Parts: sequence; C-alpha cells; structure tokens
Amino acid sequence: MEPWLRPLYDADGMRVVDRWAIEEQGVPSLELMEAAGRAVAGAVGELEPQGPVRVVCGKGNNGGDGLVAARYLAEAGYEVEALLLWPAAELSGDAAANLERLDGTGVHVEHLGDELGSRLDGSGAVVDAVFGTGFSGVPRDPAAAALEAINGCGAPVVACDVASGVDASSGAVDGIAVAADLTVSFHAAKLGHRVAPGKWHTGALLVAPIGIPDGPPGEPVPGEIEPSVLALAPPRGPHSTKFSSGQVAIAGGSRGLTGAVRMASQAAIRAGAGYATVVVPADLEAIFEQGQPEVMSVGCPGGDGCLAPAAAKPLLRVFERASAGVFGPGLGRDPGSVTLAHEVIGAIEAPLVIDADGLNAFAGRLDAIAARSAATILTPHAGELGRLLGRASAEVDTQRLAAAREAAEAADAIVVLKGDDTIVTDGKRVAVNTLSAPALATAGSGDVLSGLVAALLGRGLEPFAAACAAVLAHARAGREAAARIGAAESVIATDVIDAIPIGLRPDAPVE
Repeated sequence: MEPWLRPLYDADGMRVVDRWAIEEQGVPSLELMEAAGRAVAGAVGELEPQGPVRVVCGKGNNGGDGLVAARYLAEAGYEVEALLLWPAAELSGDAAANLERLDGTGVHVEHLGDELGSRLDGSGAVVDAVFGTGFSGVPRDPAAAALEAINGCGAPVVACDVASGVDASSGAVDGIAVAADLTVSFHAAKLGHRVAPGKWHTGALLVAPIGIPDGPPGEPVPGEIEPSVLALAPPRGPHSTKFSSGQVAIAGGSRGLTGAVRMASQAAIRAGAGYATVVVPADLEAIFEQGQPEVMSVGCPGGDGCLAPAAAKPLLRVFERASAGVFGPGLGRDPGSVTLAHEVIGAIEAPLVIDADGLNAFAGRLDAIAARSAATILTPHAGELGRLLGRASAEVDTQRLAAAREAAEAADAIVVLKGDDTIVTDGKRVAVNTLSAPALATAGSGDVLSGLVAALLGRGLEPFAAACAAVLAHARAGREAAARIGAAESVIATDVIDAIPIGLRPDAPVE
C-alpha cells in the first residue's frame, strides 16, 4: 500500500486480522468482544441519553458486542434493555457467553423477533447490534423489521462496527439499512463507512482500538487519501523553466461552453503547470485570447462553434509537445466532435485526462479507450459513468465502487468517480477521499479537477498518485474557498481555482 493511504478494511481483510489476532497472537476472542462492547458503551454514555437505552441484538458476534455494551451501560447506572431478534439458543458462542454475563446486572433481556414495533419509542438511545462487517445482500425479517423500527424511533442511534444493512466491503445498501447517528468501528475504518451510500448511513465515525496487536498480515488494498500525497509534487527550483515545470494541452470548448476550457487551463497553471495550451474552435478562439492571457491557444477550423474532424492534425501537434493533456471540457455533443474524439484519443501519446463530453463520446465504448498506449485518467460523475457502462446513474450510485472498478478494468484506465466520497481506482488499487467539501457542488468544479490532475501528471507524478493528490487538493481548495467566501453555497468554480495553492500545501491548515 502507498504510504500516503490510511488503510480501509473490507470484510475479508477484517476476518484475516481477527483470525490472526486470535489464532496466532493468542488474543481471546472474548477479550476482543469485551473491548468492542466497552467502546460502544462509552460512546453511548457520551450522548448522555435521557431515557432507557435499548440494545437491538442479532445472533452473531455483532449482537455479542451489543450485549457487552448493555452490561457496561447498566454498570454505569443506565436503564438498559437487550432486545433479541432471534432466540437465545441461536446466539453465536461468544454472544451466548456474554448473554450469560448479564445475569444479575439489571439488564432486561427479551426475545422480540420481528415484533419490535413501537418498543423503541421513548428510548434515550438505541444501539444497533444486528449485523457486523460480514453482512451483504438484503436484510430479511426479523432483521428488516428491526432496522425499520430503529430508523423510526426518533432516538440517537449508535451502530456497532457498521450500520446494519450496509455492506462493509463496498458501501452498498441493497435493502433497508440503519441510519446511524454514530458508528463505532472496531480496530480500523471500513470501506463501507467511506463509500456512498454506506457513508450516508454511518453518521459520525469513531474508530476504537480493541486490542488487536500491531502488524497484522494482509495489509488492505483500499485506503483513505492522506495529505502526505501532496508532498510528492516536485517544487520549482532555480533551474526550472516553464517547459520543465510541465506542459499541459487541453482540447475542448464549444459555443455556450467556453468557460469549461478556460477553467481547466487556469486550474492547470494555478496547480503548477509551467505552460498550458488550449485547442479550441477557431471561431471561438478570440474568447480565450481575451480572457486567458497566461494560456496559449490554437484555433482549429472546420466546425461551427465546435471542434470537428478537421481539427485532428493541429490538435495532435499540440499534444505532441505536452507532458500531459485533457480532452473533453466543454466539447459538446456535435457528431463531428464525437468523430474527432474517436480519431484522436488513441493517437495522443501523452498521459491524458478525459472528462465531460470527452467521456460521453465513448458511451458504451470503453474498449476504444483501452487501446491507448499512455496512461489514461477518466473523471466521470455518476451520470457519465453510467453512460460509459450503459446503465442508469441511479444504478451506479447504489454500487459506486463496483462500477468504478468495472470501468477502470474495461478501459485499462484510472477512474476518478466524483462525489463527496470521490473514488480513485485502477481496478485493483482503491483510494477514497474522506474530506467532505460541499462547496464543490457547483458548475465548473469538475473542469477545475481535470486541470489539476493534468498539472500534477505534467509535473511528473505517477498517474494513480497524481489522481489522488488532485482529488484531495481539490477538496481542500473547496473548503478553503468556502472559508474565504463565508458559505459553501456561495462558492463558484473560480473561487476554487484561487484556493488551489492552499489546497496543494500538505502543511496548510484547511477548515
């Protein structure tokens, strides 16, 4: 794993870690459960619940964690009820052992099955201990009814390890899932905490150590992007020139969409590219010449306010000199522009970011992108990724990680699936941005990101690292812009460009 990623575990990875701790390091499983339940009880206590605490327990180890939490909460003086969804005889071994430990503690234990109903009304807090990291699929009764009751109870909900109904390995939610206010994750964060829609069910995330020794095997592949990735970008020195600092070429623009290329190119030079050239329709070139004095432009004839097949040769000449490029911002969907995309993508030998209508030109044709010889980074939102894969954006949003990986493998490219949980994957490696930046929900922010990625590619970063660094810097710049403006909803894309220098500094505090 790259040193600038903080590990995120999936279900298989956690099983390996648990088994290693128990079987090879001699840590009793009951001790791990004890520490997990104690952490949950502590988190509930911090909420200072005003009313009985009800712990809803499944029959596996997650239910056992909940039973331990119930015991600690009772010892702290709370009124506690442990509500079992399955008969006590069906509890797992460690969970059954902790059920026995409740004798004499004052915890009221009751098997309710799917009759939870209004039993949670009036709770001071509810602990979700139904499913753990091993869950996937669609919850069935009695669990499904219990999850619905938890969501409707109106009390603060604390989830044990993972909100029940969320796939810890992907963040997928295939049926109902608990909407937790707080999740206490054991040992480390899970991928499902960070990837939507699981992210939206997690609430605040608290990672609690439970006694697993350092150095477990099977280091996870996924990780959270950390600021140290930003230190990989080489600084300019006394011998640097505008050419050695990275030359970026950007092709796109059409009538009504000229701002996209301007923002992408401005972001590229603000992110450290020493030289940027835009390839644009000849009849729109004056707009770029007047509005972007730091960026060179090449006007290509042939289209009526758009790039057309006649632009292929001059476009390729510009990209021959580039150390990285961007294709697609503001391109539009004119048939001639689509034809041009098909003609030039495979011929561009520089590392290339494909964005916006550059992506739409390859709807259902990811194999054409795979034919490229140089590194390719695709930067779609869910709608664009859906078109690439031939499915609805809503379907992508329910399986974001799987869809991003599928596209990366089909295109032999790095995919940056944009969102508040932006995912970067080459089909094997997975990185997730966990820095929320609502200010980026504005037109043009994607163009800014494409220019950022290209600049870091042009400055010499390895493509996966360049994509991850750009994603994090983009989020940091969005937060900085919101702090400067005073409100996230008032930020526009050019505000984000102005904040890029702060976003790129790993040592700069970002609110």
